[in-house]
Amino acid sequence: MTAPSVLTFGCRLNAHESDGMAHHAQGQDDTIIVNTCAVTTAAERQARQAIRRAHRERPNTKIVVTGCASEIDGKRWMELPGVVRVVPNADKLKPATWGDARPGLPPSRHARALLQVQQGCDHRCTFCIIPYGRGDSRSTPIAEAITRARALTENGHREIVLTGVDIASWQGITGEGLGQMCRTLLRDVTGIERLRLSSIDPVILDPETGDKDLWWLLENEPRLMPHLHLSLQAGSDLILKRMKRRHDTARVAAMLRHARSLRPDMGIGADLIAGFPTETDALFQETLSFIEEQAIPFLHVFPYSERPGTPAARMPAVPNKERQARAARLREAGNNNRDAFLNRFVGQTLDVLIETPDRGHSAEFAPVRLTDDLPAPLRGSILPINVHALSDGQLLGRRTA
Repeated sequence: MTAPSVLTFGCRLNAHESDGMAHHAQGQDDTIIVNTCAVTTAAERQARQAIRRAHRERPNTKIVVTGCASEIDGKRWMELPGVVRVVPNADKLKPATWGDARPGLPPSRHARALLQVQQGCDHRCTFCIIPYGRGDSRSTPIAEAITRARALTENGHREIVLTGVDIASWQGITGEGLGQMCRTLLRDVTGIERLRLSSIDPVILDPETGDKDLWWLLENEPRLMPHLHLSLQAGSDLILKRMKRRHDTARVAAMLRHARSLRPDMGIGADLIAGFPTETDALFQETLSFIEEQAIPFLHVFPYSERPGTPAARMPAVPNKERQARAARLREAGNNNRDAFLNRFVGQTLDVLIETPDRGHSAEFAPVRLTDDLPAPLRGSILPINVHALSDGQLLGRRTA
């Protein structure tokens, strides 16, 4: 059966959910599914433009819209040309929504298989509209997560990435936390060779009050990857307070010191917002200095984008041009940190998960490109790669013949 066209905007979770919808909607080749995002106004605008373009190019094709943006204001999306249906977020992964009566779970098309374990968010950061599109936090029961993980490993996936809107808030029915779930998955699903966390709230790794099971795994379990991507957002305590975040820079710095003491080559990533309302030059410099001092190598930097209905949208704004300029400076700092971090691996042999014919990532999430003349490796395999150089933000390596 043929699958419908799926246009995806936004986060990794949306990409994962798009795979599920494409699987359940097989046979509907006269349909375009648009999975929208509400994180930025730019993402919404791009989705609307894509719908109009799709209708012009394929005027007889049915367009189905879903995702966070349509959840917040479905009526506006129904008014777009060619749109015949808006599917609520809560229904988009139900097989019955797409007329699919087949049992079983959809396969993952990624070498690093995504396993959604959580949905929604209980927090109300002043810049964020996502809780209104995704609802309050809900956790996937551990038994269901185990079933899904087994299916992924039996399908040949050697690395699993736990994903969700706020996976740090995962909670079992008897109060277990994320670390306990990870321990259970690694114990009960022996086929998991590499377990990786997607973006997490830094509070879960506070050295004093954080998840003790997660810290135990980072210290003792080699199958949990030495890679943390933090929902940091800023390196200024005043801006973090105005964002209504739950961490401060001192606790994050303490967490990074502890994580690196356990695994010195820990790969650290962070999400950052540049030009948040009320951010002065001095407050921006606090964030820039924090990123440089903490040597965080993998940054995802976003210029602030107003979301109507959020408290931040009513705060004094930073000019758009300045937001872009600050984002560029943060990216430059991140690139410098990245190259310094990656350079330590030159001359080493790294186990790399192959994701395309010539590229993959190490356990630390270091990007690696193959430079040998051997036949293309099997996608999804984990190979020892001899790293010989660093170029354009990625390691270059060769396989042994």
